[in-house]
Amino acid sequence: MSFDSRTPVDQTHGADGARTRRNRVVAIGLGAVVVAGLLGFGTYTLLERTASKDSGAASGTQDAKQGEPTGQTGQEKQESAAGPVEGEKTWDAKKLTRDHVATDVTYPMEPPVGGNHAQAWLNCDGVVYEKAVRDVNAVHALEHGAVWVTYNDRAADAEVRELASRVGSTPYTLMSPYPGQDGAIMLTAWGKQVTVDSADDRRVAQFLAKYVQGAQTPEPGAPCTGGIDG
Repeated sequence: MSFDSRTPVDQTHGADGARTRRNRVVAIGLGAVVVAGLLGFGTYTLLERTASKDSGAASGTQDAKQGEPTGQTGQEKQESAAGPVEGEKTWDAKKLTRDHVATDVTYPMEPPVGGNHAQAWLNCDGVVYEKAVRDVNAVHALEHGAVWVTYNDRAADAEVRELASRVGSTPYTLMSPYPGQDGAIMLTAWGKQVTVDSADDRRVAQFLAKYVQGAQTPEPGAPCTGGIDG
């Protein structure tokens, strides 16, 4: 009589073993998928946070460098600087001497637009002077690319306050009273000058956009700090 040497118990154990192995393989596979997914999600989150942080830092740096203190966007500033300033007077830059002198200088215009000047420049990083300043120091600031805003007693107090606010937020500018000038409000850069009607005259923003560290600057990039105050 023939019989199967494998007993029912053996067959059951074989089936259970195979099923257990399959379950183990499936479990391991699922675990690997879950771990891979978690790792991928973690990596993505880390990269996203890093990118966001870098973007924020870059944006902050860019804003700090490119912010327009005069209230204009970059495009508006370019458009303002592109056109001529109505009523502007211009002097030949080649005829404006640039020697350092230890004495006062008699300039042919008030306020002066250039010429020989003192070795020390006026601090001009958006500085508003309440009293008149020496021409020879202010001219040196112009040589560094500053715009000098001046006014006399015909300028209304409200106009002076508005101008002071604009100057105070604009690097490479300075402001002071200038009793001897013809116009109530005048703006001066190296070899350039304009008289305006009021603080909100569009030519104020235009002149600043065009000549703060503009192409007329004899020494572009020279500092507006580290000089003297009045």
